[in-house]
Amino acid sequence: MAKNNRKIEDQKLECTQAILPVKDALDVLNGRWKLQIIISLYYENKRFNEISKEVHGITDKVLSKELKDMELNKLISRTVYDTFPPTVEYAITEHGRSLKKILVELSKWGLKHRKVILGK
Repeated sequence: MAKNNRKIEDQKLECTQAILPVKDALDVLNGRWKLQIIISLYYENKRFNEISKEVHGITDKVLSKELKDMELNKLISRTVYDTFPPTVEYAITEHGRSLKKILVELSKWGLKHRKVILGK
């Protein structure tokens, strides 16, 4: 009986250890916009208005908030150039680029999901 209880406790610990890093990742990538912004920046550095045009439906206020949050989490960098008016450019960081495999798999899953739901 003690052996069975230990196995249950080990499974609970394993479950907790699996949940915590996923929770942390979801806390950083939460919302409907962050992954879209990362994809937008994955191909080239962009200015605010360029990102706004690519990420359809996002307001400037929300984009500004998301960019600040992503910069704090080291997913993107922000560079201000000494021009008049100042030019600000956003770029994905190496840490942000580490999401590539996840984004590719999420895209594949999304395509399959669309087929299941839409029957196409």
